[in-house]
Amino acid sequence: MRRRWPLLWLALYRRRRMLAALIIGMVVFEALIVVVANAVPPGQLFSAGGKGPPSAYRAFSGSSGDVSIASYPGLLGAGLTHPFWIAMQLTAIGSLAAAAVAADVESGTVELVMVRPVSRTRLLAERTAALVLAALALNVAATLTVAVGVALSPDIHRAVPIGGVFAAGVMGLGFALCLIGPAMAVSAGGRRRAQVVGATIAIGAVGFAVNFIALAWSPAASLRFLSPFHYYAPGDALAGGGVLWPQLGILVGAGLLGILLAHGVLRHRDLAP
Repeated sequence: MRRRWPLLWLALYRRRRMLAALIIGMVVFEALIVVVANAVPPGQLFSAGGKGPPSAYRAFSGSSGDVSIASYPGLLGAGLTHPFWIAMQLTAIGSLAAAAVAADVESGTVELVMVRPVSRTRLLAERTAALVLAALALNVAATLTVAVGVALSPDIHRAVPIGGVFAAGVMGLGFALCLIGPAMAVSAGGRRRAQVVGATIAIGAVGFAVNFIALAWSPAASLRFLSPFHYYAPGDALAGGGVLWPQLGILVGAGLLGILLAHGVLRHRDLAP
C-alpha cells in the first residue's frame, strides 16, 4: 500500500476487481454500439414505414431536443445514456460512496480509522478522490472506445467529429460528479451502506424517468430542469463538436455542493455505530 494518500489507494485497491470488470464491460458495450451504428444506418434502424422515432426518444439519445436518435450522434449518444451505461456508473459510485463513511460506521471500523492521526476532512477528501478517479476511468474507457470507432468509420466520422466524442466524455464526467456529491453527502450522514447505494440508484433511476416523462408529456415539460439527464446531453455534444459549458457547470456545481454538504455533515456528526 502506498504511503502517500493511503485511504485513497486502499479504497481503490479493495474494489480493484469490480472496477476492472466495469471498465471491461464499458469498453465492450461502447464497441458494440459503434459496430451497430456502422453496420446499420440509424435512420433505417429506428424508422418503420417511413415514420421517424417519437420525440420522447430524445431522452435515449442524450439530447435536449436538437438531435434525433435516428442519427449517428443520436445513436452514439444513446450508448452514453443507455441503462447499461447508467448502471455501470451507479455501481461504481454507489459502492465507493457507501465505503467512504457509512460502511465503516455500520461495521464499527470507523473508530479504528479515527484513532489514527487522520482528520475527518482528510478521510472525506481521499475517499472522494478515489471515487472521482474511478468515475474518470470509466468515462475515459467509454470515450476512447467511441473515439477509436468513430476514427475507423468514415461514415460516422463525417457526422461526428472526434472533438465531439471527447466533449461527450467531459459531459459524462460532469454527470458522474453530479451523482458523487449527493452520494457522499448521504454516506457522510448515514449509518448503513444500503442507504447510500439506495440513494445513488434512486437519483439515477428517478432522474432518468423524470427527464423521459418531461420530454414525452408536455404538461410536465418544466420538470426536466430537476433531472441531471436534462443537463447531461452527450448527443448534443457529439453533434456540435464541443462541450456544453452551461450544462457542465450545473452538473459540476451540483456535485461540488453535495461534497461541501458532506464535509459539513461529517464534521458535526457522531461516528459511533
